[in-house]
Amino acid sequence: MTAVPGAFPGGTSVSRLSVYSGNACADGLEGGTPHLHTASTEAYVVIGGQGALQTLDAGGLRETELLPGTTVWFTPGTIHRAVNRGGLEVVVVMSNAGLPEAGDAVMTFPPDVVADPARYRAAATLPSADVEEAVRRRRELAVEGFSRLVDGGPGALRAFYDSAVALVRDRVGEWRGIWERTVAEETRRTSAVLDALERGDGGHLLDAALMESPTEERWGMCGHLRAHDVTNPILHTPT
Repeated sequence: MTAVPGAFPGGTSVSRLSVYSGNACADGLEGGTPHLHTASTEAYVVIGGQGALQTLDAGGLRETELLPGTTVWFTPGTIHRAVNRGGLEVVVVMSNAGLPEAGDAVMTFPPDVVADPARYRAAATLPSADVEEAVRRRRELAVEGFSRLVDGGPGALRAFYDSAVALVRDRVGEWRGIWERTVAEETRRTSAVLDALERGDGGHLLDAALMESPTEERWGMCGHLRAHDVTNPILHTPT
């Protein structure tokens, strides 16, 4: 059998999110920065507080209530915005571990910003100092663009999608390598395990291992993240 797997189950990633509160946006709502993922599906498992998930796609604008126990997920292209209405805490599960960190997400900045890669990078990148203020400015700019998308209808949404694809297109080669090392490798590993079990071979069970990924706190688009580098775990069980 192959060596001990290093990827989180299914090649996913997991983090805990405390959705931003205070400093309400221009529309009076507290919460995160509207954005979409171009290649990955995201899931919310609500573990505390209350709020809502605003989503925008080809079907229009929706708002889904978020309460403890709510589990929702949304596919690439779903623009989403977490709204905090009191202590909203979420466990986030992302497909394609590593791709979101590699730039899979595109924030809903106004059209002139999203259409200009240099301006987009300048607006999206957080500085090493005064991060909280930079997060607030970034969120306000994305909320402005989100509001324009809601008002602009299907044509505005399609134009935003086109700009988002143009922003990430040159990264796809890098992303494919990440995907091969995580999701594709885990799929191949499971296929090999099933083949072995069908032969009556349980040798892979001797490779059993325990892994752990310490928490890393950082500023996220939707709130304060306690994330895990699941692609580089600590191996507690020797092979």
